[in-house]
Amino acid sequence: MKKHIRLKGRIKTYLNFTIYLGILLCVVSVAASLADATAGVIVATFTLFYFAITLSLYYYNKPLIMNELISFATEYGQIQRRLLRDLEVPYALLDDTGKVIWTNIAFESMVHQSKGYNKSITSLFPAITREKMPDDLELEECQYNITYENREYVAKFKRISLKEMAEHSDMIDADGYDGYLIAVHFFDETALKIALRELDDQSLAVGMIYLDNYEEALEGVEEVRRSLLIALIDRKVNKYVSGLDGIAKKLEKDKYLVILRKKSVAQLQEVRFDLLEDVKTVNIGNEMAVTMSIGIGLDGLSYAQNYEFARNAIDLALGRGGDQAVVKTPESTTYYGGKSQQVEKNTRVKARVKAHALREIITAKDKVIVMGHRMPDVDSFGAAVGIYRVAQALGRKAHIVLNEVTTSVQPLADLFKNNPDYDSDMIVSSQQAIDLAGNNVVLVVVDVNKPSITECPELLRVCKSVVVLDHHRQGTETIENATLSYVEPYASSASEMVSEILQYTYDNIKIRAEEADCLYSGIMIDTNNFMSKAGVRTFEAAAFLRRNGADVTRVRKLFREGAAEYKAKADAVSQAEIYKQCFAISVCTNEDIQSPTIVGAQAANELLNIRGIKASFVLTDYQGKIYISARSIDEVNVQIIMERMGGGGHMSIAACQMEGTGLIEAIGVLKHVIDTMLENGEI
Repeated sequence: MKKHIRLKGRIKTYLNFTIYLGILLCVVSVAASLADATAGVIVATFTLFYFAITLSLYYYNKPLIMNELISFATEYGQIQRRLLRDLEVPYALLDDTGKVIWTNIAFESMVHQSKGYNKSITSLFPAITREKMPDDLELEECQYNITYENREYVAKFKRISLKEMAEHSDMIDADGYDGYLIAVHFFDETALKIALRELDDQSLAVGMIYLDNYEEALEGVEEVRRSLLIALIDRKVNKYVSGLDGIAKKLEKDKYLVILRKKSVAQLQEVRFDLLEDVKTVNIGNEMAVTMSIGIGLDGLSYAQNYEFARNAIDLALGRGGDQAVVKTPESTTYYGGKSQQVEKNTRVKARVKAHALREIITAKDKVIVMGHRMPDVDSFGAAVGIYRVAQALGRKAHIVLNEVTTSVQPLADLFKNNPDYDSDMIVSSQQAIDLAGNNVVLVVVDVNKPSITECPELLRVCKSVVVLDHHRQGTETIENATLSYVEPYASSASEMVSEILQYTYDNIKIRAEEADCLYSGIMIDTNNFMSKAGVRTFEAAAFLRRNGADVTRVRKLFREGAAEYKAKADAVSQAEIYKQCFAISVCTNEDIQSPTIVGAQAANELLNIRGIKASFVLTDYQGKIYISARSIDEVNVQIIMERMGGGGHMSIAACQMEGTGLIEAIGVLKHVIDTMLENGEI
């Protein structure tokens, strides 16, 4: 080993100084000899004696100096080692395999192991595997959050190259070991994280509470008892919020502003906002139970942003039919409740206001483009035809975007083909619509509020003025920055909404028989022949269309089924599986059927006629996707089930699409979602 060790640097220069001085004396002696022979002899003699003494001392003292250096290094190393041993931060050295080779006292105390522990670090911390440690290739440093004995640590790893240590030494030049060690420090952040969590729990959240059916509930109460009902509701809300160490301030007769701690919001989420059900127990003879919507915003960068989140959340809750809570954060939106049917508004004031606003928007533009959702159905096309009539009545050119004419829409689309009363460019493709779009064009989106499933999403970016008319409960994905948005989940169909708008857009508007048939068909199909979601205003809209030429018999003939479709529907019903004694699940085959998804939806409606069935689900494998049609009567909210699977819809009518999976896997996912939601009390 000694042959590999040589002095270098300043120590080597210092020890060799006398030799360098001797060489200088040799040069002086030569110069002196040239000047004077006697002087040269004297200097040369002195130089010889100098060299003899110097070399003797050099070779005698060099081992002593080397020993002293080694002793100093050893003692210095011992001091360093002692300092590391006594370091309060847990510290350990690992070899390149992750095996512990040295530990300090703090580490031994942390893991309750004695000195000399030589097992793998993974045996102490299973989460720390060899693959996660630094290696000799790319990863030199890393850190991980770990939990050990209910305490939270940050483990920092650093690779130490032994070869590099030798190369950078100022004292020795050694053939280094071509390998490395791993140093690991453990920093206890338990107290810090507890403090951060407590600070986070104490951060304020903003909430808004709206009473959904305030006016309707009061109508069913004697006038002298109305104040009592209001007082009981106020007491219920204030007591509930104060129990959470929050503040509730009444803004209007049916609106409250709530300030809570984030910790209290977590408590509300744990009990799934039981205030929604608790407020329904307030009864002093009112025929209708009071329901409320709750919107909460938290984790914003400021209180103002939390308030904005709360406003967005309450809009979502109302847009989804009310009787539910929505919690919105910068990263996510969570829904709770929504089990009851929404209350139909008997007043048409809102419809009239929206109709007048729509008229102003259309009048200010030159052209109107109308589009529905991808794979259009009867309701989507019927509503589009209704908006087409509005534009025509206001003297504006209108076009309907329709790329694929489905089997269900085909009978209605045929009414306008080669019809001299209608322009040949009444129905256009997506590309044609994009070419027609411009600054002076308004885009009206009907029967959909999700940009991703519209007939032509590109139009939403091209057109500056966008109007949304939809009856589906809102989800997280919505068309933003719409000039006018009219979303009413109580409505049975988009055709019903457009039928109301028609009555207020233009005085004594004339609707042709074909248009009335389309709108009537949309209402009839979406209500399953007026058996589902058919309210007072639904029949009023149907009566308006009937007065304007809609023929019930003619519409019925348009939608008679073929033998193959009828057989496929019957097969789906007959092969249905009864899951959990109240859910019907079946599969619709697509053999010899042009629109199997429509047949699947019809089969789902038929399954509801089975006694004891609360909800039905029919799956269809079509064009590489699994389409699920979900239906219910009143006991189960199928919308929230389909939302868990990436879809949406209404409380009683919903659907979703699944890609990259088969029918068996899709049924398994559906059953898992049902089981989970039943276990959590969500359905």
